[in-house]
Amino acid sequence: MDGLSIIAALTPSAPEWRVDWDAISGSDLAFYAGEMAKKTQNPVYHGEGDVWTHTKMVCEVLAGLETFRSLDERGRSILFTAALFHDVGKIRVTRWENGTYISPGHAAAGEKMVREFMWTRLGLCGTPEKLGFRETVCTLIRRHSMPVHVIDDPNAGQTLRAVSELGTNIPDFSLERLCILAEADAGGKICPDIAEQLERTHLCALLAEESGCLSGPYPFPDSHTRFSYLSGRNVPPDYPLFDDCWGPVIMLSGLPGTGKDTWIAQNCKDMPVISLDNIRRALKISPTENQGRVAEEAKRQMQEYLRRREPFVLNATNLTVEARNRNLKFIHSYKAWTRIVYLETELSENLSRNAGRADRVPEDVIYKLIGKITPPTPNEAREVCWLCV
Repeated sequence: MDGLSIIAALTPSAPEWRVDWDAISGSDLAFYAGEMAKKTQNPVYHGEGDVWTHTKMVCEVLAGLETFRSLDERGRSILFTAALFHDVGKIRVTRWENGTYISPGHAAAGEKMVREFMWTRLGLCGTPEKLGFRETVCTLIRRHSMPVHVIDDPNAGQTLRAVSELGTNIPDFSLERLCILAEADAGGKICPDIAEQLERTHLCALLAEESGCLSGPYPFPDSHTRFSYLSGRNVPPDYPLFDDCWGPVIMLSGLPGTGKDTWIAQNCKDMPVISLDNIRRALKISPTENQGRVAEEAKRQMQEYLRRREPFVLNATNLTVEARNRNLKFIHSYKAWTRIVYLETELSENLSRNAGRADRVPEDVIYKLIGKITPPTPNEAREVCWLCV
């Protein structure tokens, strides 16, 4: 059975809607269960005890929700997987501080852990179906606490529209489904403010509905207005802005060996290309050495095209938000609009292609990069395309 089939078989279904913990314990989905069982939580907010106990309670509550039961099989599988791993990041970040246990940043840590796990252990990569499933789960994990807290945000409507926009690349994601997970999370614990958390989750759903983004991305009038709004500009979301930008500047994103050079040759053959691999070869700098000179030379070349307002392609791995933003901020300062093209392939194919490269990246490095990767999101560029190649 492939990863999706395994998950589907273990997801609660009609008529019993039972969580089969014995079957789960004998599957890959219990990969982190032992470590979660060892992690203690703050008893004020989690009187039920360790992370695994809380996780099981959340899954049981989720299986009993009518909103969960009314979803199709794929939707249920996604939400159940997100519930099963929503607090897995506590394994890495939980610590004792000032007389209690805290887990700062556990959602972000969990997102990366689950992406790596699903990519390498369950094989959920390389096809639109697998990519979409994996990233929806990861997005739900990253944002699972947001519904309880967003109503305290003075810009809650803008925040909700920005988060809903993630559904552009992963249609299985919506704020409505995020609120279902948050409801199960609130109900699957022992603490004095459960009723308040449930009420806040309900208010989040109402606010998202009022903001026009509960069941899907907000319908912006065009991509320029959308990106301007998501970038934090104080502009109305439903009125098209005058577009004075030029472009595109295309940024590639993907693991080594994914096929970025091939994609460029097939789709951008008339555009100049700034390739960090080529710069490294010219400067005789290996990928494992300090990349300061490589970055400086890439920026110098970018500046030449930007000053001439000439579209170009930036070819590099660009696997993290931080790596992309360093260049995007510079590019956008020249009023260029950008398109990020994220490429992904199946792991075995990725490793095979990489092995055939002249500048092959060590296989263990590929696996380490998978643990760091964050696919680009719509708030990073005017256009963000995810392609499986």
